[in-house]
Amino acid sequence: MDPFSHLLLGYLLGFGIWGPSQLQYVVAAAIAGGLPDADIALYPLSRRFPLLRHRGVSHSIFGVTIIAAVGCVVVPRAMGWGLGPDFSRGPPLVFFVAMEVGGLSHLFLDSLDHWSVPILAPFSQREYQFDVDRIVNVGSMAFTVVGYGVMLYERGRVPVELWVATTWVLLGAVGLYFFVRILARWRAGVVRRREGYSAVIPQGNPLVFEFFGEERTAERLRLRHVRYHLLRGFESPPRSIEILLTPAVSLPVGDGSGALARSYSAALASSWVLGETRHFAEVRVQPGCFEVFWYSLEVSFWGRSAGVLAHVDALTGAVTTRNRWRDPATAFT
Repeated sequence: MDPFSHLLLGYLLGFGIWGPSQLQYVVAAAIAGGLPDADIALYPLSRRFPLLRHRGVSHSIFGVTIIAAVGCVVVPRAMGWGLGPDFSRGPPLVFFVAMEVGGLSHLFLDSLDHWSVPILAPFSQREYQFDVDRIVNVGSMAFTVVGYGVMLYERGRVPVELWVATTWVLLGAVGLYFFVRILARWRAGVVRRREGYSAVIPQGNPLVFEFFGEERTAERLRLRHVRYHLLRGFESPPRSIEILLTPAVSLPVGDGSGALARSYSAALASSWVLGETRHFAEVRVQPGCFEVFWYSLEVSFWGRSAGVLAHVDALTGAVTTRNRWRDPATAFT
């Protein structure tokens, strides 16, 4: 999730626990909501110590607790200097709880999307992802912007009671959103198992999901996907492609299946996004060549997906690639 959503959720949860009379804890929870993403500053070290990578140990219960233990001493002093002495007053234990709440809200948000977090690191390397929401969701980002805008506008301009009521409404809206998302994901999981797919990919609309299947042997890889709406059912027939994992190196490429096989490894090497996410491909036959658009089913924005456009020479089998953001339905127009 984006950092502003993390800050907002930490703030709203802190407000729900401590209310407007103890804003120092509310602000501490908001700050803690964004701190796990400070791990990006550790990039040089993370190449040597993988646990320090982004979404590494800082995105675990252990990491959040360490951040809260240090933060309950450092953050009150910083808030007292920047926001006034009232924001530094309070027992360190309460500041610790506030920062733990904010940090755990960060783990909650990040575990809901389709990229994983090691919640139990460093004691367990298992990573968790619940595929409930998208890592970049235009709707939730818009809600965050509106939420910040409303609260900032009302602050000092309207009666305190109205400002408090607005904050409670925002907290209720967040709770309702998560309830709908989690319930929809549970129902989608039931359908996914019934239809024999291996994964659920959430979309911007909480009622829409992509079902994805992957079947691999030593020689072949079969990928398939279909879009499903919880109220309307399947929105299109399922689609599938098969990729030969050991394509001939020197023979001419005679059909789309050969173009898929020839371009697959090159596309994965060209884009880390394809290697890290579930993906699919579109093929177009051209005079003397094939064009293949390999694209992510998880990283998309306004109908465009991150992907690789591969050009496969039909005679020599030579492959050239270009990273592109395109709408898969119109990738070649």
